[in-house]
Amino acid sequence: MARVDSAARVVRAPVDRAFRALVDPEALVAWLPPEGMSGRFEYVDARPGGSYRLVLTYDDPLTAAGKTTPGSDVVEARFVDVVPGSRIVQVVDFVSDDPMFSGTMTMTWEVVATDSGTRVEFRATDVPPGISAEDHAVGLRSSLAQLAAYLER
Repeated sequence: MARVDSAARVVRAPVDRAFRALVDPEALVAWLPPEGMSGRFEYVDARPGGSYRLVLTYDDPLTAAGKTTPGSDVVEARFVDVVPGSRIVQVVDFVSDDPMFSGTMTMTWEVVATDSGTRVEFRATDVPPGISAEDHAVGLRSSLAQLAAYLER
């Protein structure tokens, strides 16, 4: 059975604002890179059939092992489904010569209104075996915490 990693968090923001933060490139680079990383898009087209290339750079490459270079991870993704105010589905490939990071991971982001804001849920299926479940969980929680800080400022 394919591995599934997931995380969720309620943020104090309306659904439309939370959803925008999931597709706006400026917002994404502000909150998506986990703690200890920064990101930049080489291109992004957030619509079904659109794609992006994201370069994630480790703040301290001496303490991290990048998937693409010693200090970076590069992801190439395609948007499979974008339902405004509800869900984003992407298929993602890591640019890496290491076969442990090969394969296509599917990432699904969903937003749902709650009494206290918006529940943002992330699911990754077919996670490459080179990504440790523990490290991925830490990264997901970090990104969601940064999303909350970004939306609640």
